[in-house]
Amino acid sequence: MKKLGVPAAVVLAFGVAIYYGIHTRASAASRLTAATESASITVVDVIHPKPDAPDAELVLPGNTEAFTDTPIFARTSGYLTHWYVDIGSRVTQGQLLAEIETPELDQQLRQARADLATAVSVHTLAGITAARNEALLTTNSVSAQERDNAVHSQAASMSTVESHKANVARLEELQSFGTIRAPFDGVITARNTDVGALVDAGAGARQGLFRLGAIQKLRVYVQVPEARSAAAATGLKVELTLDEFPGRRFAGTVVRNASTIDTASHTLLVEVDVENPRGILLPGAYVQVHFPLRSAAGSVTIPANTLLFRAEGLRVGVVREGRATLVPITIGHDYGNTLEVVSGLHTTDAVILDPSDSLTNGVAVDVRPVSGAEAR
Repeated sequence: MKKLGVPAAVVLAFGVAIYYGIHTRASAASRLTAATESASITVVDVIHPKPDAPDAELVLPGNTEAFTDTPIFARTSGYLTHWYVDIGSRVTQGQLLAEIETPELDQQLRQARADLATAVSVHTLAGITAARNEALLTTNSVSAQERDNAVHSQAASMSTVESHKANVARLEELQSFGTIRAPFDGVITARNTDVGALVDAGAGARQGLFRLGAIQKLRVYVQVPEARSAAAATGLKVELTLDEFPGRRFAGTVVRNASTIDTASHTLLVEVDVENPRGILLPGAYVQVHFPLRSAAGSVTIPANTLLFRAEGLRVGVVREGRATLVPITIGHDYGNTLEVVSGLHTTDAVILDPSDSLTNGVAVDVRPVSGAEAR
């Protein structure tokens, strides 16, 4: 067998080198293509929505007020001689609060009683005269005209007596107002007078002698936003918290509302009544009113870092068959780090955590394996 010449061996070696070069380049290109395709698939972390979203609450500020709060004015004029209660005094209905001396009224009453006595005497004389004329008429000793005049004088004197009686009764009632009594059970919150002060009758005076508040039950007025007005239904049980009682809650009840939305603030005025038999809560205190908000049936919760804000609305990315699907959702309550979703998701959905803003519908994704620690 003839040996290959030098030129043929060179050609063969050159051909082998070209073959291996082309093969190596093709393998590298294939590996690069596979790596590129693999790198183009986004790796994501997913979570599953949690069922049974917790009940939330709407917390709004309010101020306590006495259930009944009124100034107490004098019904008669005079000088204050005694006062028996001061601020903070707890009083019962009918309890004596103060006394007023009424010298002018006393003099008017004495005069009215004297006028009544005079009128009674005149009426008595008129009665005697009428009876005498009635008897004399039978013997024609007086005329019928004289008898009629006597009878009418008796009737007129009776009317005068009744008028003086009414005046005496009026003055006696005014005199009785010289003793100031509590109109209801409560606590004295203000005393605006002192011994020797000139007291003017009626509400036209600048201020009352006392101010009385009923605190066995308190009112709390709350402005509820229009969007949450349905949560303040009459009869709803609510809770109140105060800074001075940390960790303690007081029970209240929604008893009524204004039945109209305020056009300036777009809120609904709601009254909450709170029982306060021991007087622990004070009128004028700042409180936080907690209105319970029930979660929607079938709602789920997801982390806040799953949301995508798009022009068409809120979306979340859900992995389905290896691809991302942008699902529209409806948010219920915002719990801060988590959100209630009332429609659009189920507990079986794989929701993408921290989705990229560039995430598009239908893009291929790969779910990152969950470690044992994360699975637990």
